[in-house]
Amino acid sequence: MLENVSITRRGLQVWAILGYTITWSNKNPQCECSQGLFCLRRALGHSYVDSSPPFCSPQADYAPYFYDNGPSSNNGNMAMFNLSEDTPKGTQIYVLNGTDPEGQPVKYGMTFEPGYKEYFRVHPKSGAVTLIEELDREAQDDIEFFVSISDGLNKVVEKVSVIVTDANDERPQFQNMPSIVDVPENTTSGSSIFKVQAVDRDIGSGGSVTFFLQSSEPSTKFAIDHHSGVLRIKPGEALDYEKFRTHFITVVAKDGGGVYKGKQQVMSSSATLTINVIDTQDTPPEFVGTPYFGYVYEVSSPGSEIFTVIAKDGDMDNPNPIIYSLESGADGVFAINKTSGCITLKVYPADLRREVFNIKVKASEVSPEGKRLDFAVTTVTIKVVDLNNHPPTFFGENGPQNVFELTMYEHPPEGEFLRGLKITVNDSDQGSNAKFHLRLVGPGRMLRVVPQTVLNEAQVTVLVEDSAAMDFEKSQFLTFKLLAIEIDTPERFSATADIIIHLLDTNDNAPKFTSDFYIARIPENSPGGSNVVSVTATDPDSGLWGVVRYSIYGSGADLFFIQADSGIIYTQPWASLDAEVKSKYNFYVKAEDTEGKYSLAEVFVTIIDLNDHSPEFNENSLEKTMVIGAPVKVEAIDEDAEEPNNVIEYSIMKADPDNIFDIDADTGEIKLKPYIKSMDIVQNITNQKDCTWSVVVQAKDRGSPSFSTTTVIKIDITEATQLKGPLTSFLLKSRENPMHLLGLISGVIIIMVFVTVLISTIIFMRNNKSNKILPSRRIIRRKRKPRRQDDFQQPFRDGQEIPTADNINCNNNIKVCSHHRAPPSPPNAPIMPPPLPSHYRHGDREWAVPTVSASVASKTKRKSHRSKDNPVNSALVSELKLRLEQKNMANRY
Repeated sequence: MLENVSITRRGLQVWAILGYTITWSNKNPQCECSQGLFCLRRALGHSYVDSSPPFCSPQADYAPYFYDNGPSSNNGNMAMFNLSEDTPKGTQIYVLNGTDPEGQPVKYGMTFEPGYKEYFRVHPKSGAVTLIEELDREAQDDIEFFVSISDGLNKVVEKVSVIVTDANDERPQFQNMPSIVDVPENTTSGSSIFKVQAVDRDIGSGGSVTFFLQSSEPSTKFAIDHHSGVLRIKPGEALDYEKFRTHFITVVAKDGGGVYKGKQQVMSSSATLTINVIDTQDTPPEFVGTPYFGYVYEVSSPGSEIFTVIAKDGDMDNPNPIIYSLESGADGVFAINKTSGCITLKVYPADLRREVFNIKVKASEVSPEGKRLDFAVTTVTIKVVDLNNHPPTFFGENGPQNVFELTMYEHPPEGEFLRGLKITVNDSDQGSNAKFHLRLVGPGRMLRVVPQTVLNEAQVTVLVEDSAAMDFEKSQFLTFKLLAIEIDTPERFSATADIIIHLLDTNDNAPKFTSDFYIARIPENSPGGSNVVSVTATDPDSGLWGVVRYSIYGSGADLFFIQADSGIIYTQPWASLDAEVKSKYNFYVKAEDTEGKYSLAEVFVTIIDLNDHSPEFNENSLEKTMVIGAPVKVEAIDEDAEEPNNVIEYSIMKADPDNIFDIDADTGEIKLKPYIKSMDIVQNITNQKDCTWSVVVQAKDRGSPSFSTTTVIKIDITEATQLKGPLTSFLLKSRENPMHLLGLISGVIIIMVFVTVLISTIIFMRNNKSNKILPSRRIIRRKRKPRRQDDFQQPFRDGQEIPTADNINCNNNIKVCSHHRAPPSPPNAPIMPPPLPSHYRHGDREWAVPTVSASVASKTKRKSHRSKDNPVNSALVSELKLRLEQKNMANRY
């Protein structure tokens, strides 16, 4: 401790550089401004106080300081802080934390020694320390720098050392691999041949290294110590230069594993060790190219080379010289050169007593000192053979021949041999030199030759294999090549002969039409003997067999005949063709040769319709009754068979009065002009009271030329009866909107159900009050006296006169009708009739409705007690009858 030392601001910086810590000690009694003294303490890592000027101040300003939270905290002054080397760049690793005694805001700083890499950066206000460079413990495991805290007047600086901890990020590195090792092949098993060295710069388990072998061979001959890396030959294994001269061993070095970026990982490296096996003298000689065969030919002489054997030392990297000798089997007729291995003949071939010799030949190694070492023995087989100097030869009846000709009919039976061919083949050599193949080459597989293998000599036979292919119509002569080729000789001598076959024709084909069917069209007005169609059939056979005759038959052939030699089909002279009677005919035509072989074809004849009929009107449609608003239909029929000859167009040629009717050109429906909507308009047009008009209608077909027919249609015009009354008005309106009528009916049904439920409830309560079940007769009310009422189904009672039919439908036409009845006053609650049908479906039950001038047949029903004679009901009945009649008339036409 140094006391009573006055220090200037400059001095403070010098003491700080020297590593002293400056603190307040006590006040100087000699200082008027009561400036405190400083105590200097040399302690590395402690702080010094930089008092901003002036030194003498009326009041002391204490320096800020860091919190020391220990090495396990992530905030404070970074004392004893450690950081893993795999921390990602940009990570916030720490927070500098300190305070000022006076509560002034502080700022943080960080500096590194000049020339050193700056790994961290601090935020001046928050104190957050961020990693800005990648860490590598193996390159630098301790990072020193200065951190500072300042309140603006005082600044405290501390030296900090951050320890970089290890992560498993390094692979083991081989020190002496890849490498090449030479190992003699006679090295004993279990011997050490190499030591692998590898280092992992990580520490702990991540820095430990173990070794493994990864070999591409199915069964490696080597093993390695996992810890020391010593490579040995496996016990029981031996190296063999003659089998494998080089071994490639892949050594894998693995570390003990460790944490890297939060995950456990094991890292490894591999390297290849090449082991060259060094050859030693441990293998006997080997003969090359065994087995050995030699030949002695009839032209050989003494001294001729028969065969040469070759042997090599099995130890090819350090071979010894080889010498040869005959062990046995030579019988004194063969000799061998001891250095070259060439076997020679010592006598003439005629002096040989055997055809085959099996000679044992010995090959021995000789040391440099001339001593015989390892040896090997092999067998050389020598055959005495004939010289192949004669090729195969074909012979005919008069000696050697190479062309053979034959004439025969086409399509001979399969399996039959060609009797006209007499061929012999011969080879004058002996043994295998006289063995050869026979083969027949030609178009298709028509013929086959036997035998196929010949020794010395054989009679050649040619068999038929495909009879259908031997066709005169395809080819009138056939040419084949007969080949004889030696089998086992090096020369493979051969001979050829030509076989020419002339074919004769037979009647083997039936006539064939150019088509399986023929289609013809002929107009119906064609006269008898007209040309219909020409058919053609051909027979490929020659001569008379190729002549074709034609005939026809079948149910449709009565009107036709065919010329037997030309194939032209005509109509019979008396035939009359009519498409309306029959328009389609079909029959068969037959083509036959002189021997009765034939074929058939079908002929289809269509009679072309001509426009030869005029349209004819239906007599039942000459008088029509037309209700205003409904059409009437006229119909004409054209008896032509085809369109457009039987398609009819309708038109009005004349009408009285004129410009009253329109007609549909396709259907023949006649309608009034749209402006005629009532009988009043009709009466304005004509003064006739019966309203019957005449219309001249023309029916014209669309044929060429076109035919037409006209007729007079009498049309009686009438009108539907107009009804009156509120109910009628409502019904007519409901016809346009049926939902009104449906709503009314639904309301009536609901009211009736409600009244029924109410009456039933009253009766039930009454019965409960009397405590007994009343008989049904007590529920029945006293019948009311029947009121006089007309029933429109049976409007007249017994004894009254039934009016005539003319008076029933008096409301159809008010001008024609003479029966009138004074309309009574309408009833208070008329009964609603059923709704009018909005459409009529074909197939529904037809109603029996009379025509305009007919009467309605009434059916007997119960009398209605709802109302008395009601003119509204009568009007509705008439309206319904008229509507139904209009529907029936529309459906009928």
